[in-house]
Amino acid sequence: MAAPMLSLGREENPVDDAMTAIASFPTIVGTYWRLRNGLEPVAVADDLPHAAHHLHQLFGDRPSVERARALETYLNTVCDHALNASTFAARVIVSTRSDLISAITGAVGALKGPLHGGAPGPALDMVFEIGSADRAEAFIRAKLDRGERLMGFGHRVYRVRDPRADVLSRAAERFYANGGERGLYDLARQVEATALRLLRERKPDRRLDTNVEFFTALLLHGLGLPSDFFTPTFAVGRVAGWAAHCLEQLKDGKLIRPQSVYIGPTGRRY
Repeated sequence: MAAPMLSLGREENPVDDAMTAIASFPTIVGTYWRLRNGLEPVAVADDLPHAAHHLHQLFGDRPSVERARALETYLNTVCDHALNASTFAARVIVSTRSDLISAITGAVGALKGPLHGGAPGPALDMVFEIGSADRAEAFIRAKLDRGERLMGFGHRVYRVRDPRADVLSRAAERFYANGGERGLYDLARQVEATALRLLRERKPDRRLDTNVEFFTALLLHGLGLPSDFFTPTFAVGRVAGWAAHCLEQLKDGKLIRPQSVYIGPTGRRY
């Protein structure tokens, strides 16, 4: 609801709109977080870098260098990723010569869907449900026997290991080495190793590797975010990519108008 209000009382300018959206998303998410938890919103500290600003808006204190760096790594990793559903939605909207804020609002709507932006939470839920390393194999085998998908493994695009997973894996390792729930980190890595072994055993002809969702969940949980705030934090990073795509689409100047082919019944009468 807050995203479309960013255009109120402002003269439309695509570049200014882009910077306003990028700068405002941490404050929107942080303010909502605090109000939902019965806390007062905090004033913007304009001397903080972007990732540190987001953590400050959420938790009300100036984050440590390690915490800010962990989130910064995540935001950099997810800021853009080809023509995904939300980015495509943004480009379609702005291609009609609608304003950039409207396009970003549409992208938020697409990101809200669990098949796009809502996936990191279940990846961590599985680790919590397993609870201890000695239960991992039986639990994962049972899921595979039921034909269920292992959240956090495999990708719709990549047929090799998602390169973003390696970046976030190292970030999570650095972060948990400096504190946090080290036991949870160790359990997650043991669950990962078991899952990869069983996936290769069951599906040797497919490359199903750890994806970005698995380490996203581990890192954001370590920073203190509940799973229902993983997707809004994803938006804090991805808004930069949406804005860049929109500016490029405006420069291109063409309406995106895909064609379709009707394949239903024919010869019908009124």
